[in-house]
Amino acid sequence: MNPLPPPMQQALACAREALVLSNPNPRVGCVITDGAGRVLGQGHTQRAGGPHAEIMALSDAAALGHSVHGATAWVTLEPCSHQGRTGPCCDALAAAGIARVVASLADPNPLVAGQGFQRLRAAGVAVEIGAGAAESRELNIGFFSRMVRKTPWVRLKIAASLDGKTALENGASQWITAAPARADGHAWRARADAILTGIGTVLEDDPQLDVRLVPTPRQPHLVLVDSRLETPLEAKLFAPARQLLIYFAVADAARQAALQARGATLVHLPGPGGKVDLAAMLRDLAQREVNELHVEAGHKLNGSLVREGLADEFLVYLAPKLLGQGRDMAAFGPIGELAQAVALEFHGTDMVGGDLRILARVSGRDAF
Repeated sequence: MNPLPPPMQQALACAREALVLSNPNPRVGCVITDGAGRVLGQGHTQRAGGPHAEIMALSDAAALGHSVHGATAWVTLEPCSHQGRTGPCCDALAAAGIARVVASLADPNPLVAGQGFQRLRAAGVAVEIGAGAAESRELNIGFFSRMVRKTPWVRLKIAASLDGKTALENGASQWITAAPARADGHAWRARADAILTGIGTVLEDDPQLDVRLVPTPRQPHLVLVDSRLETPLEAKLFAPARQLLIYFAVADAARQAALQARGATLVHLPGPGGKVDLAAMLRDLAQREVNELHVEAGHKLNGSLVREGLADEFLVYLAPKLLGQGRDMAAFGPIGELAQAVALEFHGTDMVGGDLRILARVSGRDAF
């Protein structure tokens, strides 16, 4: 495999700077170089409604007193071509005199989808596509999922003992893993658009599910599956300036009014057996611009997501201890034969302090 050109490596590094910032927009980086390869300007996408990576790079070059006429823009995603919260980046690049654009891959957003490249070429800008495609797509797996599949990328975070137990039989689970793993888990929370849990977890643990252990410029939205509207009105999920979405199945006018008075947004999505229609919930979350859905739930909701084929990836922290008896990661069985097992592919194994972090993806889930 040929190594990536240094400017594209730098553009990808810029894109990673937008990891917890740009949601629901994609994480994009841009580097502008002259004919000798000298960097003239660089930048990454800002908060939604703020400048995109290309505009930041052009502004950086201008602030440094560099002309970009005849220069090359290295960008990790196709420059946008539509008027959204900001103007078309393809037009800004052409107007600035950029002679060549090297982009990692096309934008899956139907409002762009090749039109940015088309307009650049029409303006006389040379366009090359492909460098850094795999890295950029992986960085934006949730954005691609929302645009192509119309559902978020669903990542289940689980902390467990080496024998796969997430809690004792009585529900006690604090703390199976050590402090470094918990901080790392908060970093994964920070990159998500929303955090999902179930009513069982709320009733047992009353979690905050916010980002506290790492710096973050924004807090993810909260999503709760509560089929019968059992959420206590004093639950810690009710926090100032955080959106709480509650999906429910069994209507109760009084409970609905009380929860709405606490600031929650309620969505009625009844499914079989008086449960929430989880597939419909994911489609609704995509319409609400959720790219990555970070799940921190108990074995029942985890099991439902796995059983219904809605889980994409598992972020598992294994502690070097054995519990023997206890609660499993996901209750979705039983299965009758090994061939029915959920096939996974390891995408990463790393030590985080004294715990082992495993990133495992459901086989074939990223083929879209």
